[in-house]
Amino acid sequence: MLSSYTPLIALILLIILMWLCSWWVVKIVSAMYQRSLVWMGWAKQREDVAGLWSWSRKRYPKTSRWLEVRLTTRYFSGLLLTLIVLAMLYLLSLFGGLVEELLEAEELIRIDHRLNQQLGLLRTDETLTVFAWITDLAGSPALLAVAFVSTGVLWAHRQISFITPLWLTFLGSQLMTYSGKFLLQRQRPESVTELVEITPSFPSGHATSALAVYGFMAYVISRELNTGRQRFELVFWTAALILLIGFSRMILSVHYASDVAAGFLVGSFWLLMGIAIAELIYRKN
Repeated sequence: MLSSYTPLIALILLIILMWLCSWWVVKIVSAMYQRSLVWMGWAKQREDVAGLWSWSRKRYPKTSRWLEVRLTTRYFSGLLLTLIVLAMLYLLSLFGGLVEELLEAEELIRIDHRLNQQLGLLRTDETLTVFAWITDLAGSPALLAVAFVSTGVLWAHRQISFITPLWLTFLGSQLMTYSGKFLLQRQRPESVTELVEITPSFPSGHATSALAVYGFMAYVISRELNTGRQRFELVFWTAALILLIGFSRMILSVHYASDVAAGFLVGSFWLLMGIAIAELIYRKN
């Protein structure tokens, strides 16, 4: 009887281990970031650096001005927005590469099928029951409920500037996901449960929508938190939920690993899009 729960126990222990390690990683990265700010302040005070920047502004005024606007940390539309746009372009390139691999390379398909077979070792009745419940958290009814309830809460708390970006993130991710599904028409793996899916497999709509909607609401809530530890806990457990939803699609054998990966890429793209628009609207008000 206990052996049936072994995969679930191992998964819980893995999540706890990741939680402990992630907090230490955050602390190390935060310390490195603070040191980098000190180093940048020191570099700006050097006469040779200041002289080089002054010369470039005189020699290339338009280019220098453009770089100054793009790299300033005083405004969201500066360095932060630049990094978000670069990240979005990178996500699109990764998604395009995954699509290309799916269409032209048989190796990705072999890996997907092999991994799906290996996951059969974890498919006990208890595991399938738990993950069937988890996967419902990213079904269309659940996510629509989250979006509508979140809209009502944001309206009641006069956070109206976040409502449009929320729905843009949700609907944009859905549109891109279903466009990919019906353009590529990838067949799903053979299901191991009574769960019936009628849409094509690539990319995973559950993975996309979970990351877009739950990720956006985590971003909105994190703005109201006071400490870095509180934000870490919110982001970590939201990420854990999203990863579990993606993993549930593979355990239930309704998606391949590359479907879930593609869904996360699409969801991340629209999450960054929503955050960028939300910040621009919020800072204008």
